[in-house]
Amino acid sequence: MKKQHYIILFLCCSSLIWAQNSIERFFKPSDTLNTTRLKSVVISEVVIGATALIGLNQVWYAEYPRSEFHFINDNAEWLQMDKAGHVFSAYHLGSFGANALKWAGSSRKSQLIYGSTLGLAFLTTVEVFDGYSANWGASLGDVIANVSGTALFVSQELLWKEQRIVPKFSFHTTPYASVRPEVLGSSLQEQILKDYNGQTYWLSANIHSFAKTSKIPKWLNVAIGYGAEGMITGKDEFVNTVFFPESKRYRQFYLSFDLDLTKIETKSHFVKTILTVFNSIKIPAPTFEIRCLGKSKMHLIYF
Repeated sequence: MKKQHYIILFLCCSSLIWAQNSIERFFKPSDTLNTTRLKSVVISEVVIGATALIGLNQVWYAEYPRSEFHFINDNAEWLQMDKAGHVFSAYHLGSFGANALKWAGSSRKSQLIYGSTLGLAFLTTVEVFDGYSANWGASLGDVIANVSGTALFVSQELLWKEQRIVPKFSFHTTPYASVRPEVLGSSLQEQILKDYNGQTYWLSANIHSFAKTSKIPKWLNVAIGYGAEGMITGKDEFVNTVFFPESKRYRQFYLSFDLDLTKIETKSHFVKTILTVFNSIKIPAPTFEIRCLGKSKMHLIYF
């Protein structure tokens, strides 16, 4: 029985090592153009993108009347929190597209031209859908925000060949969602996407990349955040509700520390991929808040 146990243990260890090596080989970027990987990337992006747009059309737009293509001016709505969300989305979709082509071994030029514009292409298509909907309309402000998010990624690659400033996101629940759950979300998942009062968008800058000194940890960032509260509707409109948490809409600005997870040293390409994905989220940390109402506050931990 002991001999059998050793054999089973050996086989289990061998299988685990083989699996780990296979995972590492899969996540390791190709040194040269790998046509098989490139085809997989292109097909995956087309299928996922088309599925997302078809699903969005059926779930969101199909229930509302169509119209001729038109623009609307929604730049004053939600204290521009939605525009910050567009910058964030365009940047990270573009980052994903560029990294996917890097994984396939595509040239840096291809990564910037075809990869980093993935977010801009997808979000522009969504904007066209809005333009043909009678209940909405294409927003020039959204388009500018989408271009800005893409430009933030591309410009840093051209200037520094690295991403020193990364848009990030954090969220905390607020009492506003309970007032209009149909607009701000009835569940936590919906509130993360819809309740602008609880969202904070950040620009997280890596200190070491600018200072270039060994005394500063490579993973340490300083982050500037933007948020807003007091919003039950897009504009400053009266809503007949029993409970109104805040009578004034106001902006919030934050200063905090953060981590650049991509600067954490590891030899594992799988771990690097996971860290890159989660690097879009601002870690909870001590934060100084300044409100446009003239108040300031220190948070021991801010989400």
